[in-house]
Amino acid sequence: MLTLLIALPALGAFGITLLPRGRDELAKQVALGISIVVAVLTIGMALRFEPGGARFQFTESYWWIKQFGVHWAVGVDGVALVLIALSVILMPLVILASWSEADRFGGAELPKADLDKYARPKRSVKTYFALLLSLEAMMIGVFAATDVFLFYVFFEAMLIPMYFIIGSFGGPQRSYAAVKFLLYSLFGGLIMLVAVIALYSQGPGTFLFAELSKLNLDPTTAKWLFLGFFIAFAIKAPLVPFHTWLPDAAGQAPTGAAVLLVGVLDKVGTYGMLRFCLELFPSAAKWFTPVVITLAVIGIIYGAVLAIGQVDLKRLVAYTSISHFGFIALGIFAMTSQGQSGATLYMVNHGFSTAALFLIVGFLIVRRGSARIDAFGGVQKVAPVLAGTFLIAGLSGLALPGLSSFVSEFLVLVGTFTRYRVPAVIAAVGIVLAAVYILWMYQRTMNGPTAEPVKGMKDLSHRELAALAPIIAIIVALGFYPKPVLDVINPSVQHTMSRVQMKDPAPTVAEKGTRP
Repeated sequence: MLTLLIALPALGAFGITLLPRGRDELAKQVALGISIVVAVLTIGMALRFEPGGARFQFTESYWWIKQFGVHWAVGVDGVALVLIALSVILMPLVILASWSEADRFGGAELPKADLDKYARPKRSVKTYFALLLSLEAMMIGVFAATDVFLFYVFFEAMLIPMYFIIGSFGGPQRSYAAVKFLLYSLFGGLIMLVAVIALYSQGPGTFLFAELSKLNLDPTTAKWLFLGFFIAFAIKAPLVPFHTWLPDAAGQAPTGAAVLLVGVLDKVGTYGMLRFCLELFPSAAKWFTPVVITLAVIGIIYGAVLAIGQVDLKRLVAYTSISHFGFIALGIFAMTSQGQSGATLYMVNHGFSTAALFLIVGFLIVRRGSARIDAFGGVQKVAPVLAGTFLIAGLSGLALPGLSSFVSEFLVLVGTFTRYRVPAVIAAVGIVLAAVYILWMYQRTMNGPTAEPVKGMKDLSHRELAALAPIIAIIVALGFYPKPVLDVINPSVQHTMSRVQMKDPAPTVAEKGTRP
């Protein structure tokens, strides 16, 4: 099943490239159809997943490069499954949202001045959708890989379609942003490659995760290998101070690509921390925990403060994500079941809430021709549905109770507080700052007097609403009832906790006759 899920979008991407020139509409239809099929198959697979069964399910393992012990080995536990589900649910919605926007990449709907500034095409519209499908195949593969070398291959390969999407279809600084994204990611990937080879040299002649996780490494060796993996994942996530590529890449990427970049690709970093850093190097992970927690707390506050000061909508959302990734890393390295379950759920919830924010920002940019906050004002009077969806997405981003992000953020803070009280208290300040940057952004764009250029703005079309409605529904549903997702996540988290040999702190019980 997993090989099929990887192969379908890959073959679809190849098929789209073979379409005759000028068949852009057919390319869109093929991409949308294949992404829907992949989503349906994934949901069917998820329904057959048994949380209380074997840790890795739907496993396949075949020799790939036998001389070096490399396998085509795939399988999913609860954490990988929910992240694959996130990826395949977002993809058809991104394609639907990019339906008309993609025509602008080809210059069909832009005046010459804007065409020169934004999108004189280096690639055709059908190439854009072929790149999206190839990116989907890579995203599924990176979360499904149970061979460390195969994981590394997908980890690096998914840079290629995203690089071309940003560099060919992005904003005026697209070349700079694409190269910066690629160089940062390649640097981290090369460090991880050295660590992967070194880990193989210490092991039983295989890259299989299950075998490598049984190794008893020398403490010094484990620390160096941990650093090799962690730096690569910290760049991908990104954590401060490895974050500077994200605002540029997300700000210049077309809207659909920004959704996938921040909503899914960056989760590979935090997923790698939870899966590889903790389980392959448990003693080193505990040794580095104070450093990682410090970086996470700095990222929470730093990202939020910079978001408050942004004048560009896409860059603002990108900086909010830096703050949110700090919460995710904090939950992972709190070394409690609540923290790690909350961090994993946060990956999913952040993916959907950020997707909604980026899509709505993209719709605003298409209507107004600008991403600057001061280009808007009073939008809710002329486009109330757009403003309403923007409010729900924004409130989810600031973790309002009743919306999805609240549960995950609460679990992270509770899980951290039971072991590290001071970092948890400082991180809680990020909640206040989130209210500032979200509500102030909403007030400046949606409320107040209607700006003259905004008066003729159209509300959401049926296509745009169809792309947003499922995300909004998921945000509300997971806010009220996250139990099904947590039931899938929790057994995998417990396995990680066991591997790291950590237990949740015992609750503090007040002595009889004293106040708690």
